[in-house]
Amino acid sequence: MVEKTGITDKEEVFRRLREEGYTNLYVWSDSPGTFYDWHTHPFNEVRWVLSGRITMGTREGVVTLGPGDRLEVPAGTEHWAEVGPEGVTYVCGSKLE
Repeated sequence: MVEKTGITDKEEVFRRLREEGYTNLYVWSDSPGTFYDWHTHPFNEVRWVLSGRITMGTREGVVTLGPGDRLEVPAGTEHWAEVGPEGVTYVCGSKLE
């Protein structure tokens, strides 16, 4: 489920995610049209968009994230992603549960 936080300040995003127990935080950027085929992660993952757009799909559905949007992907969830025409910059993080 997408959470529309409206927050795009990197330091504020890092602070909030650290408070929630996320680690391995980093900022990632993808070029327009970048595509990640179906894959999984061994940990719970978060994607918090700072700028641009990215569409992510799971077996349950497809969502598009824009600036300030956040999506948590549970460990082992099959998903794919495609970057919009303006590219995207987002914060990534992992959490054990």
